[in-house]
Amino acid sequence: MDNNYKPDLITLIDEDNVEHNFEILDTIENEKGVFYALYPIYDNAKDSVDDSGEYYIMEVIEEDGEEQLAEVQDEALLDELSAIFEKRFEELFDDVEEENEEKK
Repeated sequence: MDNNYKPDLITLIDEDNVEHNFEILDTIENEKGVFYALYPIYDNAKDSVDDSGEYYIMEVIEEDGEEQLAEVQDEALLDELSAIFEKRFEELFDDVEEENEEKK
């Protein structure tokens, strides 16, 4: 097990000025834009246990000359990105399983 792992974290502020912490799971950068797969991080352990396990796909947009993250509105694009992220997560999970088997 790699004890040096440090997740990439980001804090987003919603329209009600409430901060939400996320781990950046993966990034896609292509001709359609820059997209992040984000998983919520909770301060309360119970909230973590109660979480559905879903991640969020956000896109980088420019507003008033500043980069911001927003939910992907295009359903077809969201489906396409979700499929790419899921495939990457599956490959990563398979790699971790193989590493664990090799250590036995």
